[in-house]
Amino acid sequence: MPRKRNLSSKTLPYTLRNFDIVAMGASAGGLKALILVLRALQGSFPSSIVVVQHLAPMHKSWIADLLGRSVKLKVKQAEHGEILLPGTVYTAPPDEHLLVGPGKIQLAHTQLVRFSRPSIDLLFESVAGTYGSRSIAVVLSGSGKDGADGVRTIKEAGGITIAQMPETAEFRPMPEAAIATGCVNFVLRLEDIGQKLMDLCCRGGRTGSNG
Repeated sequence: MPRKRNLSSKTLPYTLRNFDIVAMGASAGGLKALILVLRALQGSFPSSIVVVQHLAPMHKSWIADLLGRSVKLKVKQAEHGEILLPGTVYTAPPDEHLLVGPGKIQLAHTQLVRFSRPSIDLLFESVAGTYGSRSIAVVLSGSGKDGADGVRTIKEAGGITIAQMPETAEFRPMPEAAIATGCVNFVLRLEDIGQKLMDLCCRGGRTGSNG
């Protein structure tokens, strides 16, 4: 009698993931938000995660180090051309746009978008164009409207969109702008976003909205 296949954490990322990529955008107040969300994800989380946190362009970023000390997943600053791996968080370097192609990171030093480089909108748009319905976008605390156009693009491509509930954000404008597009599937308290990502990516829930 054939033995049943053991679906360990090593095989789960490659065989049972419902979404290939989760793209997160944050600005002012975003570091604390990112830590709380990513801390809820288990080491066997099956999708790749790409993060744009608005940064001062002239200084070294410590985002990857700070996140890496606080979460179970591997965290690293993104490098041009590297392969996207499951269960790994890639953070944008200072003064570079973080984009994705099929299975790979792309960095670009092109013009500012909404006064920002890296741009959340550009990240989301590249994710939508490459991964479509197998992508998730998350907008966290921040000033301005970066991410709102990208949320619309992800939703139109068939992906899932999540915004932090503004009342729980240190800076409300960015999640409020995303919600105002009418293209957000879930508006969640900060402490609930990580569990929602686990449910969507690991347990097959792919549709629905909180209304």
